[in-house]
Amino acid sequence: MDIEVNPQAHFLKHFSDPAAVARYEEGPRRFVPGLDALHRMTGLLLAERVPETGRVLVLGAGGGAELKALADSYPGWRFVGVDPAGAMLELAARAVGPHRDRVELVAGYIDDAPEGPFDAAICLLTLHFLEAPERERTVGEIHRRLRPGAPFVAAHASFPQAADVRDIWLDRYAAFPVAMGADHDQVQAARAAVAASLNSFDPAQDEAILAAGGFSDVSLFYAAFTWRGWVGYA
Repeated sequence: MDIEVNPQAHFLKHFSDPAAVARYEEGPRRFVPGLDALHRMTGLLLAERVPETGRVLVLGAGGGAELKALADSYPGWRFVGVDPAGAMLELAARAVGPHRDRVELVAGYIDDAPEGPFDAAICLLTLHFLEAPERERTVGEIHRRLRPGAPFVAAHASFPQAADVRDIWLDRYAAFPVAMGADHDQVQAARAAVAASLNSFDPAQDEAILAAGGFSDVSLFYAAFTWRGWVGYA
């Protein structure tokens, strides 16, 4: 998943396509190893510091999978989910089901999110849409909306970019969904799109962006082929 800056245009075009939205629910689980475990770990990391009645910002909430996972496990938490794609927010509204009264959905980007302060924030499978300057700015805006010491979990595409190993990692990225039953030609098209992207960074650069955005004690907790996840604190 990759977009150019202006980050909005390509992103909205793809996630406003009814066919793409209809396929979305099956896609992440085929492409992202251990997605359900990632959601579970995210909740555990947040719960270390979020009170029972905490308020959590979810940036890139379209689809609603992480909202549902967290709402299922933490019945006292309230959520603000932000996403620019209206069709994806509709999918999220359906996904959260009985938890809908605890979930506020906002159409837009980080600048459209409430000021907070929030007790935690997450951004899963989203920051890789942004080029480095916009990614750092977005991280900084998330940080600004958090209480001091609040946790932030980010997970997205992040893998070694050196010329001699990049293709190896891209092949692994493609091999996993094929092994999970995805169509080979569609997977190869996705691999080509990721290969052409300028928004896939080395994990060290991603960690530096989180630190530059204001987060301290940034540490890696999840690594699965071309995917990485970190937790840091405001």
